[in-house]
Amino acid sequence: MNQQPMKTTIYIDGYNLYYGRLRNTQFKWLDVVALFSNMALTIEPKSAVIAVKYFTAPALTKFARHGAESMKAQNDYHRALEAKYPSVFSKIMGSHVFEKDGTSLPIYIDGQAFNKRNTVKVWRLVEKKTDVNIAMAMYRDACKGLVDQLILVSNDSDAEPVLSAITEDFPLLTLGLIMPLAFPEEGKRSRPPSSGLAKLSHWARTYIRDEELKNAQLPELVPTRKKPAKKPAHWS
Repeated sequence: MNQQPMKTTIYIDGYNLYYGRLRNTQFKWLDVVALFSNMALTIEPKSAVIAVKYFTAPALTKFARHGAESMKAQNDYHRALEAKYPSVFSKIMGSHVFEKDGTSLPIYIDGQAFNKRNTVKVWRLVEKKTDVNIAMAMYRDACKGLVDQLILVSNDSDAEPVLSAITEDFPLLTLGLIMPLAFPEEGKRSRPPSSGLAKLSHWARTYIRDEELKNAQLPELVPTRKKPAKKPAHWS
């Protein structure tokens, strides 16, 4: 039996993690390296995590609930992870596009069916590049022979094409999937797991428990080369 360690890289869709699992919780100061590395080892004991790549877009002061504090919170969070895991953690930034054309979207009315003739114009803030950045990073790491196992943290079906391509082009590689969704028995509303992503993975975990998030929090103050990174007050 092959007992060689499996070089593993974890690819985190930060936007999907936040809106799928962390929003409206007190667990945003999350040690993603510890949490997902431990999950990988639990499911595949030969996992040897060599890199954790975090894909997101910068918070925009103008649109964030806490204004400039939201941007500072995000920066401090990234600094904390970079300081604690300098050789493992990296962030890849996308961008936001503010669509000013007043896009027409159907009005939501509780209990009524979708009606494309009953619309209202809205402003839209759209995240750009994250899906492509994740796909490119996964495929390039596979091409370069840097990994034996790739683990995607996402429930976004937009990732199906890259998982399909890696499965076809690199059949010896292992694909793992961790979906940032609530554990059903904890009584939280959550989007359904993506069956398409699960079918393309060698293994899939469809939830993250509250207790796991609680036990994987960063210290409230993380030393860095400059000013320490402190957990934002409004993240508690």
